[in-house]
Order: sequence, then C-alpha cells, then structure tokens
Amino acid sequence: MKHSIRWATTLVVSGFVASNVFAADITGAGATFPYPLYAKWAEAYKAQTNNNMNYQSIGSGGGIKQIQSKTVDFGASDMPLKPEELSKHGLTQFPTVIGGVVPVVNVPGIGAGQLKLTGPLLADIYLGKVANWNDAAIGKLNPGVKLPDQKITVVRRSDGSGTTFIFTNYLSKVSPEWKSAIGENTAVNWKTGVGGKGNEGVANYVTRIKGSIGYVEYAYAKQNKIAHAQVQNAAGTFVNPDDSTFKAAAANADWAKAHRLLPDPDQPAWQGQLANLRRHLHPDAQETRQAGTGAGSTEVLRLGLQGRRRHCHPA
Repeated sequence: MKHSIRWATTLVVSGFVASNVFAADITGAGATFPYPLYAKWAEAYKAQTNNNMNYQSIGSGGGIKQIQSKTVDFGASDMPLKPEELSKHGLTQFPTVIGGVVPVVNVPGIGAGQLKLTGPLLADIYLGKVANWNDAAIGKLNPGVKLPDQKITVVRRSDGSGTTFIFTNYLSKVSPEWKSAIGENTAVNWKTGVGGKGNEGVANYVTRIKGSIGYVEYAYAKQNKIAHAQVQNAAGTFVNPDDSTFKAAAANADWAKAHRLLPDPDQPAWQGQLANLRRHLHPDAQETRQAGTGAGSTEVLRLGLQGRRRHCHPA
C-alpha cells in the first residue's frame, strides 16, 4: 500500500533565539514532546551561568496561548504557526531539536517492536472500527504473534497538543476516512479513547492499562519502558524508531519550508514534522539568532545562549 505509515515516528524540531542583554532567568512553556531535552539544557545553562531556565511542560496549545499573551519569554509547539499568525502576534520561530512520535502498546506477552501496524490500521483503531487485539486485520500483519482476545483501550491526549497534531496529520494523509471524519489539529473530536494530559499522561495510562495503545514522543517510551510498535513504510517495510530512521526522515525534510514542514507519506523513511520554539521579541530589540540542533549538550546550549545572552523580556 502506497500510503503506509512511514513516519509513525514523527520528527520534531524546536528552537532558541538570543539577544544582546545580560543573562538571567528564562521562562518558557509549551510542548511536552521536547521537555526531556529542555530539562537537560536547563541543567547545563544553570551550571554555566548560575541562572535558571524554567519551562512549563503544559502542551503545545498552552504554550502558544502563553507566548501570544506574552506571559513567557518563549513558547514551544510541535505544530508550527503560520506566517500570518507570527506577524499578528510579533513572533518568530525556527527549528532546532529533532525527535519522534511512536505508537506504544501494553499487550500482555508482546515486547518492544514485536507488533506490526500500518497507518490505515492505526486510523481504524483510533476510529473505533478495530476494537479487539485479535481482530483479523491485526492478525494478518502479525502471523505467529499470540494476540489476546482483549479489548483495545485507545489512549490519546486530553489537552491541546502538538504531538496530537503530528499524529492526526499523519493519519489524515494515510486514511481518507480519518481525514473526513476527524482531520488534523492540536485537539480533535475523538471517536473513542481515554484522555491523558501531556506525553507524561499518555505514557502513564498506557503503562497502567492492559490492552492499551497510545502515541508519545520516543523519549517517553524509552523512559517508561513501554513497548513500541513497528510501522510499515511506503516501501512495505516494517521499521522501528531509532537514530537511523530519525536521520533518514530528517534527510528527506525540505528545510526551506521549515515554517510549515509536514510529513510526506510518499518518502521512504519515517517522516518528519517540525516542532518550532517561538517567543516574543521586543519590536526595538536588536536580535542575534543562534540555533542548535540534535544533542542536548552544553556546547549545543551555548549556541542558543552564547556570550551569556538571553531572550528579550516582552515589552
């Protein structure tokens, strides 16, 4: 099938902006997706400058609202804002950090990478059309895997979420029924499921509920030791989320369109979606823009906070 889920792991990018003022505490809010890395960056910033970076992991929707109301120095979201939205609120955005969204399951007897899924099948599960783990559609993809006669408990986000935008954007590309019935956004009208707040909430529910399925940023799957599923790409190959598939997705990205980079289901690797860090800039501020990508090291952090500079405080 042409539009199989090649980016069941979705790539995410976030960014930093700096300006010529003295270092001080920085406040931010938004996506739970990049929080594990932001926490590492905050530790490195504290060690180097003795100042704090206080980031509220409240979801992309909350981060967008806070930066638009200028109550924080920066906001983070997995769903990029459109140029007209940025202009309206006096904001700028750009990517720095790549991560991935993965489907995770809690099915007795099934370990990480043992279950295989396709994009259309994921859509049918989240539509409530496939409701049991021993359904023929799942069994056909998983010969030899002992699938229990157990109800599937769908776990999804209850809050405004860039991770949800990534996931629903993908499902809209691989399932015409999903696109017409649900569509894509940071919050949608789900047909079924239990809602968890943040990636943390979804990971917690999947860990606790036998027979559940959810979607989280890969770090949350790793940290909570939750089994992920393999997902079929456009070439018909079932792939696992790892460094090589994330890099392949990044290599396929059109960075000239970084303000609105969305997954292309016709690419052969796990597909990418940018999560952009955005913040308010004082209209009179002379800004210097630095961006770090990839690892959460002190050296990367210095690219965003070089010379003990920090974000302009909102006017």
